[in-house]
Amino acid sequence: MPPYPTKIESTLKGHKGPINAVKYNKSGQYCVSAGRDRSIRLWNPTTGLLLQSYNGHGRDVLTVAVSSDNGKIASGGVDRTVLLWDVSSGEITRRYTAHWERVNSVAFNEESTVLLSGSFDATIRLWDLRSSNFQPIQVIEDCKDSVMSLDVKGAEIAAGCADGKLRTYDLRMGELKEDYIGPAITSAKLSKDGNCILVSSLDSTMRLMDKSNGRLLNEFKGHKHNEYKIESILSNTDAYALTGSEDGKIYIYDILEGNIVSTLDAHEGVATALDYHPENVNMLSAGSDGLIHIWC
Repeated sequence: MPPYPTKIESTLKGHKGPINAVKYNKSGQYCVSAGRDRSIRLWNPTTGLLLQSYNGHGRDVLTVAVSSDNGKIASGGVDRTVLLWDVSSGEITRRYTAHWERVNSVAFNEESTVLLSGSFDATIRLWDLRSSNFQPIQVIEDCKDSVMSLDVKGAEIAAGCADGKLRTYDLRMGELKEDYIGPAITSAKLSKDGNCILVSSLDSTMRLMDKSNGRLLNEFKGHKHNEYKIESILSNTDAYALTGSEDGKIYIYDILEGNIVSTLDAHEGVATALDYHPENVNMLSAGSDGLIHIWC
C-alpha cells in the first residue's frame, strides 16, 4: 500500500450545491463541512452518518474550524459574520460582526481560547472566547488585499493574502515576517514540525517555504489553479503535499523530490477543499459537485 490515499472509501451526500470547506476534528473521528447552501454539517466519516446540521448563516459559509477539545465549531462566510457553535447542542454561542466584508478563513489557537478570522476587508481579527466582549482583542491590518488563509501553531500565525505576500506573525515576540510570492495566495499551511509553510497561489503553483528565513525549499507544478480558492495540505507525516485542482483532480507531490506521485479523479468541476486525517492514511475532499469523499 502506498503511504498516501489512493481510492474513495465512501462519499457523504447532503449539501445542496458546492462545498467550500471540510475539516476533521482533532482526533479524526468526526468531520465538519460547510457550503453554499448556508449550512454546516457534522458527520461520522466511518459510518457516513450525518450527526448534526448547523444553520445560522445568511449567505454561503466559506470556512470552518474545530476547537482542540472538539466542543466548538467556528465558521465564517459571505454574510460577514463569524459564528461560534456548541457542537452537541447545535446552538450559536457567539456571533461576531465586526468584519465589513466576507470572512474567508477562521482558526482557533491551540488552547481554543482565541479565535482568529481573516476577511476580504484585508484584516485579521482576534476574538477572546473567554470574555463576553464581542469586539476583537486585536486587529491586524498589514495585508493590502483579502486575507484568504490562516493557520495557527503555538504563538505563530501564517496568513496567505491576495496581495501575493505570505505573512508570518510571532505574537509572543511581536514579530512579522513578509515573503513576497507574487500571485494571490489562497492557502497557507504550517507543517506539523512548524518549520515550513506550504503556500498555494493563483499561478498553478504550490511552494514549500522555510519559515525561518523565507527560502524557497521546493516548487510543485502540474495542477490547475488560476481562479478559485483551493486548499492545499501536507500529509500527517509532512512527506507529501496535496492540492485540489480546477480540473476536479487531487494531485499528490513528493515533498522532497517535487514530483507528482499520484493523481486522483475526485470531483466534477473544481476540487476545492482537502483535509488529512491526523493519524491515519485517510483524507477528506470536497468540491463544487456538492460531494465529500473519504479517501483511504
